[in-house]
Amino acid sequence: MRRRRGGWLVACAALPALTAGLVPVRGRLDLAGDMLGFLLVTVVVALVGGLWPALATAVVASLLLNYFFTPPLHTWTISDPGNLGSLMAFLLVAALVSGAVDVAARRTQQVAEAAAEVELHAAAARLRTSLLVAVGHDLRSPLAVAKAGVSGARVSDALSDADRAELLAAADGALDRLAGLMDTLLDLSRVQTGALAVRRMPVVVADVVAAALDDLAVSPRGVLLDVPDDVPAALADAGLLERVLVNLVANAQRHAAGEIPPTIVVRAVGDRLRIAVADRGPGIAAADRERVFQPFQRLGDTSSQGLGLGLALVRGLTEAMGGQVHLEETALGGATVVVTLDAEAAPAGSGDVA
Repeated sequence: MRRRRGGWLVACAALPALTAGLVPVRGRLDLAGDMLGFLLVTVVVALVGGLWPALATAVVASLLLNYFFTPPLHTWTISDPGNLGSLMAFLLVAALVSGAVDVAARRTQQVAEAAAEVELHAAAARLRTSLLVAVGHDLRSPLAVAKAGVSGARVSDALSDADRAELLAAADGALDRLAGLMDTLLDLSRVQTGALAVRRMPVVVADVVAAALDDLAVSPRGVLLDVPDDVPAALADAGLLERVLVNLVANAQRHAAGEIPPTIVVRAVGDRLRIAVADRGPGIAAADRERVFQPFQRLGDTSSQGLGLGLALVRGLTEAMGGQVHLEETALGGATVVVTLDAEAAPAGSGDVA
């Protein structure tokens, strides 16, 4: 529909303009030259708008040629039979050219759509391959640990109570890891299919940060906080924002350098709220700062603590809440993930009173 509308617009603009340009010089051009100009307009309309606008352009062009360029001028009669034949030939040629151009344009579009479909299938195949590779290691590892722990605990005669408890604890931890990985996969699938329910409302960021740190069982000095009391509330879904922070803090802890803990810095910037989670790890090269937000990207992380979905999930959840996320370089080395969200607007008349 948009293509056809464009064709009509080109026809409505080009036909009057061409007629106005040719009328002053019609004494120096013959009818064949005038026809070539109108045929060119018809071809352009066919390229832009398709067959039907082009056919209409051809009909209108033949009428304009008759009225303005075929003797007697400014009448619908044609005194010379040769001119009548020329106009009929013009109309036939314009129709045939319009049809040929429209067919070529449709074939080009079909080729482009087929190429896009092939690329989509290729991308899906790459995603499936990445998923199989990830599942082959990161999901089987906790399963193997859990199975080994449970199987070992069943050998009651060969184990002390302390050994059995240690095996069961290892199995329990492995199953928790497995459940977390599955939750991440399910959350990411909901984000990508648009099935994620989002409830945006004013949220006190300090409370969400505290909930995320409690969820991770972070020690009192395990993360350094810089959250001023006067920052406005963020317009977000509290549950989703907590998931975002849990993923970012866990990722920062995994890459923290030595005894230097990650930091969380919250600032209001205009009508936006900026949440920065920084670590002092090896950092991420500028060329890779977008790639890390794609699923199954580990970029040198050789640990077995995830599928490389954390930052992909962070971006999906953040964008679902109307925010953005990007990577910056930490001033003293490392990486900083910055989440920006809409801030709650200050109530009218809440400014200082003189």
